[in-house]
Amino acid sequence: MIPSAFEYHAPTSIGEALTLLGRYGDGAKLLAGGHSLLPALKLRLQSVEHLIDLGRIQDLRYVREQGGALAIGALATHHMVESAEIVRQKCPLLAECAARIGDMQVRNRGTIGGSLSHADPAADYPAAILALEAEIDAASSSGKRTLRAEDFFVDMLTTALEPGEIVTEVRVPAIAKGTGGAYLKVPQPASGFAIVGVAALVTLDGAGRMSRVCVGVTGAAVKAFRARETENALAGKPPEEKVFGQAAALATKGVEPSGDLFASAEYRAHLVKVFVARALAAAVARARG
Repeated sequence: MIPSAFEYHAPTSIGEALTLLGRYGDGAKLLAGGHSLLPALKLRLQSVEHLIDLGRIQDLRYVREQGGALAIGALATHHMVESAEIVRQKCPLLAECAARIGDMQVRNRGTIGGSLSHADPAADYPAAILALEAEIDAASSSGKRTLRAEDFFVDMLTTALEPGEIVTEVRVPAIAKGTGGAYLKVPQPASGFAIVGVAALVTLDGAGRMSRVCVGVTGAAVKAFRARETENALAGKPPEEKVFGQAAALATKGVEPSGDLFASAEYRAHLVKVFVARALAAAVARARG
């Protein structure tokens, strides 16, 4: 099908983009990588009066170290995140996650800011962003604010972004010595989206016990979530297979798993338990070096 008619805008600065967004309000949509919006427009599942293409704002396309953390511009592509040496060194969990998104074409065009803003419940980044306890900057005509990853994802395709806000940067703490991370998923064969995806981050203390554990889960519910019950059950425990299995069984406590044609709710809950345990084991192996 062919999209309905719209007016196309291509700002070259974040200020210009915010002005356009303020001018056209609900009649405008932002375009980053376009993998979600363009198909919806072509199928006329969505319509738009003004399309604001952010792709020419080069100030939002970067990956760099800043203040001991990784600062990633919203328009950094998945390939940039996957291949940047600074990400591979300082936060290999995020590089691993980016490398598992879609296929080569998707990774060369899709952006981290666009993916997070769309908040697809089966997207890969949210699990890693939650486990890494990242921060997300959003700009509007009234200024800038910073949101914690845990506060960012509200519901299916819904974030804490306010009308008129644009994601500008994602900041991820560098992984410290003695900490390991892993991202594992069951991909949907055609799209590569996560039927279930799990990101685990584990820090070992001097005695070899788990002093800090963070687990992010995507694909299993209407939004990505932290497996808090699992994290709490592992604090101070030895990193053993039996311990992982017992804690993983708590991962979906308080969460209603989703069911669809790819996996029933019961099967998704089972996959979460299996892959939380596997991701924890992989993270510990990397923490040990």
